[in-house]
Amino acid sequence: MNITFLGGGNMASALIGGLLGQGFSGADIQVVERSEEARARLAATGVRAVAAFDEAALACDVLVLAVKPQQMREALADVTGRLDAQLVVSIAAGLRLADLSRWLGGHDRLVRAMPNTPALIGRGMTGLYATGGVSAAQREAATRIMDAVGESVWVAEESLIDAVTALSGSGPAYVFHFIEALEAAGSQLGLPAETARRLAVGTLAGASALAAQSPESPALLRERVTSRGGTTEAALRSMAADDFSGVVARALAAAAARGAELGVQLGGD
Repeated sequence: MNITFLGGGNMASALIGGLLGQGFSGADIQVVERSEEARARLAATGVRAVAAFDEAALACDVLVLAVKPQQMREALADVTGRLDAQLVVSIAAGLRLADLSRWLGGHDRLVRAMPNTPALIGRGMTGLYATGGVSAAQREAATRIMDAVGESVWVAEESLIDAVTALSGSGPAYVFHFIEALEAAGSQLGLPAETARRLAVGTLAGASALAAQSPESPALLRERVTSRGGTTEAALRSMAADDFSGVVARALAAAAARGAELGVQLGGD
């Protein structure tokens, strides 16, 4: 499988590193990147890095769109009408496939991917959606590429990518915010700041790992920690009184709604 990346930023670099780590040859990966400094950095990994599309860069099986959403239409100008059977995978947040197809002159072999920042350390979660023109083999290719930096899930409707964005795309920020809150609360209870931070980060990391490895539901795991009349029950009752679950639900709804709005704004002509 020959892969060309349009854009060589952080997420593209993470994907390239993941693919190389999985046994891909540098000869099978190309990057179209305007920045000379970025090209030099990428070329040092063994991949081919060029400033603009040439015939070699276009002769790929998969084209991964990894430039900023606001720059996408301009960046695709050199590709419009020049694609054949290539699979196009977009990791640009917010951009709808109908708009990408229009900018590509009607190309219909498109996958929309929503990764998140833990992909930078190989622990990402990605939501994927494909148009009807994508074959089963191409879906497998998209999965293989995104799984190079973590795990992937497919959704049945493109509108659900907004939900993926709200949950896992923006999710790391919620986790970091919760860590901040735990750390601050621990400090208010008298713990040294560094100790509170270590406890907060380690607790979330450990609990997440347990949830990932356990066959039991998060609800059951929560119940196992919650002794009747104990400290955990007191804390959870306080959260319930403040409608913690409602706060989370409203936050995700706001993020999903904003994602849909951005899709309309970014795809406008």
